[in-house]
Amino acid sequence: MTTLVAAHGVEYEFGGRIRLRGREILNTMKQTRRPRPDARPTSAPATPAAGLPARMLAYRVIEEVLRSRKPLDDVFEAQAGTAGLEPRDAALARAICIVAFRRLGTIREALRARLKEEIRDGRMFAIYATGAAQILFLDVPDHAAVATAVDIANAERGLARYAGLVNAVLRRFVRERDDIIARADPLADIPDWLAGRWLAAYGREAVVAMAGAHRREAPLDVTVASRPEEWAARLDARILPTGSLRLASRMAVRDLPGYDEGQWWIQDAAAAIPARLLAAKPGERVADLCAAPGGKTAQLATTGASVVAVDRSAKRLVRVKDNLGRLGLEADVRVLDVLAMGGEERFDAILLDAPCSSTGTLRRHPDVAWTKTPEDIAKLAELQARLLDKAAAMLAPGGRLVFCTCSLEPEEGELQAASFLARRPGFERIPVRPEEVGGLGALLTAEGDFRSLPHLATAPGMEGGLDGFFAARFRIS
Repeated sequence: MTTLVAAHGVEYEFGGRIRLRGREILNTMKQTRRPRPDARPTSAPATPAAGLPARMLAYRVIEEVLRSRKPLDDVFEAQAGTAGLEPRDAALARAICIVAFRRLGTIREALRARLKEEIRDGRMFAIYATGAAQILFLDVPDHAAVATAVDIANAERGLARYAGLVNAVLRRFVRERDDIIARADPLADIPDWLAGRWLAAYGREAVVAMAGAHRREAPLDVTVASRPEEWAARLDARILPTGSLRLASRMAVRDLPGYDEGQWWIQDAAAAIPARLLAAKPGERVADLCAAPGGKTAQLATTGASVVAVDRSAKRLVRVKDNLGRLGLEADVRVLDVLAMGGEERFDAILLDAPCSSTGTLRRHPDVAWTKTPEDIAKLAELQARLLDKAAAMLAPGGRLVFCTCSLEPEEGELQAASFLARRPGFERIPVRPEEVGGLGALLTAEGDFRSLPHLATAPGMEGGLDGFFAARFRIS
């Protein structure tokens, strides 16, 4: 049976379930029986090991993501589309990729401690990462992880001479697994440049806690159109203080009650807050700028407002339209660059979910830590400023504007909001009140903006945390 799970508003189809070692659980595919404690991998087999296609796909995706810095989701979709794997094998490949990037720093440090020379070939690192991710964190047979890594080395041009070394190093990982995991520093799984930024912004205690949160899979949250108490009971979920529903466990989404009837949609609890802060009213003309994947568009459409949803990606807007159709909601969906919108457009309220570094979503997209750079943050901050100015110019007199990003970077949050107010004296901040975020005052900055951090569980029922998110609210004064 195919299983549908969701991450950051995007649904993925997997088959069955796979379990992570230790206390980290990833419900994505059928659990494979773990080998006996005394089992040890043998030397490289003469014929390819079973399960090689799944591991080969994972290897190719990991190598391409690290080399090209493209998003894991995009690379995996393209590579899996040509691999022709069964759903179960594709699920294993994706699980390997996710955990490899989630614990890439741990894997890298363990390799450095066990190799005499630095790995200079990105393909070799990807082979090691593919094997080590399974050995250290996935509940699959160790001998299969080692043997398939050897097969990949033998299959890659110029790497066959390293097959014996791959075999020896990964067998050592098997023997020393407990020690590797015990010694792993949470901050090792964050690139140095990013850890340095967070330490400066939030302090060591918070960053260590965030790093720990990033090692765990994010919970599955949904937003309901109405009757939250009823749907909490039917979905085996709890109602969070912020209003979202958090499911007790990850399940086959399309099989859950209410999916086909369009009673709810997947949306992280933090991502659901900005649209609520806009407080759209029936009859208002509202714009959702950079709208995909569409959770906020759906929220705005349920208010009775006339919603215009704009995004430059035609492909991503297909999902927005599909979801609106399933939910029985209407919006004027436009494939358009926000910066190219006509000057005659005027709106009573605008929600700008601006393109950003996405560093607040590492629980769902761990590759972000390893594909973004400080230069990316600077470029995105500049784009956000231009989008903010464009949105401000499209507001009707007295109009409201909510700016938000799924980023932990101050340049894409607090500093961006301050800069906007400094260059736009005709606008004022509307501080967010604690009761607008479930009474959780810890989610508000001193200025009154919304700021969630991945490790925060500030009240009963918030266990599992939130994505890192920022939102500021303005109006024409």
